[in-house]
Amino acid sequence: MYRNYFKRIFDVVLSLILLFLFLPLKVLIFFLIWFKIGYPIFSQKRPGKNNQLFTLYKFKTLYDVSKNISKKKRKNTVGDFLRKTGLDELPQLINILQNKMSLIGPRPLLTKYLKIQEFKNHERKTVKPGITGLAQIGTYDNIYKKKNLKWKKQFELDKYYAKNLSFKLDLIIIIKTFLIMISFSKKDYHHIKEVKLSKRDLK
Repeated sequence: MYRNYFKRIFDVVLSLILLFLFLPLKVLIFFLIWFKIGYPIFSQKRPGKNNQLFTLYKFKTLYDVSKNISKKKRKNTVGDFLRKTGLDELPQLINILQNKMSLIGPRPLLTKYLKIQEFKNHERKTVKPGITGLAQIGTYDNIYKKKNLKWKKQFELDKYYAKNLSFKLDLIIIIKTFLIMISFSKKDYHHIKEVKLSKRDLK
C-alpha cells in the first residue's frame, strides 16, 4: 500500500513543505552561484524508474568545462560547501513534483551505466531514484574509501531497498540523512556514528 500509493503522497507533501521552507535559502544560493561560478542550474539526463530517462536538476558546483581547466581546478569553495551539506540537491525537489524522482531511492546514476547489463537489469530500476537513500547513507563512512568496494556496497543496499521499501525504512533514512547533513563534513562523522544502519534497522 505504501509503495504504490502513500509514498507518492509523502513525497509531494514533504517536497512542497521543503520548497516553501528553503525558498529564501534557494534564492540566496542561486545568486551566490551566479556571482561566483556562473549560471546556477546544472541539468543532465539520468535513468529513472524502469531506466526511463529524465532531466535531473542540481545547483552547479563546478566551473564550466568550457573554461578549459582540469576537474581539480574547476572546484571552488562555494561548490564544495554545497556538495558537503547536500544543498546542491535542493533543485531535485522539482524532479519529485514532476514524479520523476522520490525523496528516498537509489542514487540516479549516469546514462553510460545503461550499457552495463548488470546495471540495466538491477532491481534498483523498479523504484524511482531519490535525493537520498539507503546506499547514500550506508556508504557514507570512510571504511568505503575504495571505489570498487563502495560501489559493490551501494548496489547491495539499492537491491535491499527495492525489495524492502516501507514507510519505516524511509523514515529511518530521512532521519539519518539529516544527522549526516548537520555534521557538515566527513571528518566530523565520528561524532554521529549512530547514523550507520544496524542489522536491526534493516529487518
